[in-house]
Amino acid sequence: MLDMYDYDSDIWLCHSYEGKCFDALAFQPAVNVLGEIRDFLEANPSEIITIFIEDYVSSPMGLTKVFNASGLLKYWFPVSSMPKNGEDWPLVSEMITPNQRLVVFTSEKTKEASEGIAYQWRYVVENQYGDGGMEDGSCPNRAESLPMDTTSRSLVLMNYFPSIPYFFTACKHNSGPLESMLNTCYSASANRWANFIAVDYYRRSDGGGAAQVTDLANDRMLSS
Repeated sequence: MLDMYDYDSDIWLCHSYEGKCFDALAFQPAVNVLGEIRDFLEANPSEIITIFIEDYVSSPMGLTKVFNASGLLKYWFPVSSMPKNGEDWPLVSEMITPNQRLVVFTSEKTKEASEGIAYQWRYVVENQYGDGGMEDGSCPNRAESLPMDTTSRSLVLMNYFPSIPYFFTACKHNSGPLESMLNTCYSASANRWANFIAVDYYRRSDGGGAAQVTDLANDRMLSS
């Protein structure tokens, strides 16, 4: 998940507000992090990466230019191959063979037509982020998403992190409560396991943490 903005005549990663990247909140040029992703894909030819962009880029073809500069376009999974009405996605092997191992979604609807970048809400349902997504027994959709049980969207994204990130509570959040929310969102999502799990401080837990819960979701998905 990357927040991208126009900043300093370039595209930057920035966690800001009001659609503008302020100097104090600018992190680094997006091309740097995209270059790290390229290096990972080059070194790991059987891996697939998905990027969700919270998109505040208004410069013409801005995202296309930064992905081209990063050398990632050769790994691009095309929008034309994405299921549009809840069908199954291609097998992992069917993405690896043609080397289409990078899936990219944008929050900006117009860019699917203008830049060939998939509009997230056409393919994904997502639960509420922040404190509103951490209530026991509840997995409501975030405002931009269709309801969690909308099966015309093939993918499920589960958020589980507080509105204000806090390092010391991440151990608790990324342990038993995370697995509990996985089960809650499974029921809310028409008996579908989360394809993506978003947390803060993913290495912090009282046990196996986010990695263990992700493995659990994968195992249950394969056996269902």
